[in-house]
Amino acid sequence: MHALKKNRPLRRIVLASAATVSGMVLLLSLKPHTSPTLATASTKSPTTSSSSSPTAGSSSGTKSITGDTVQTRWGPVQVRVTIKSGTLTDVTAVSYPQDNPRDQEINSYALPQLRREALAAQSAQIDTVSGATYTSDGYRQSLQSALDSAGL
Repeated sequence: MHALKKNRPLRRIVLASAATVSGMVLLLSLKPHTSPTLATASTKSPTTSSSSSPTAGSSSGTKSITGDTVQTRWGPVQVRVTIKSGTLTDVTAVSYPQDNPRDQEINSYALPQLRREALAAQSAQIDTVSGATYTSDGYRQSLQSALDSAGL
């Protein structure tokens, strides 16, 4: 005996309704990819303004040093540090994965967290951001190379 016999139309109606509702729930749970682009645009704005910091040759002045480019699974990561009087005052992501909406979404929340942690720690000994492991590792390595170049 088949579960969907013709003499049991109520069972077919219930199963068809359940399948339709399940499909609609799955369809409505999809998220659009437009909002991460807006978040990335606001993240890029401070990056552009902070990269224009002056570079001085003295150890008591302000120095801006770019770290090595680190190739990660999803793309290159490179940071620039600004050091004033031996203190890390700014960290800017120069290059990072942003080829697709998922990369943009991940980096829109990961890069500000990594920056805050680096400034708080005053070193490359920072935690990995959950969901952005490859970017975090590349950021940490590029940051360490910039700090090494600065002599910190």
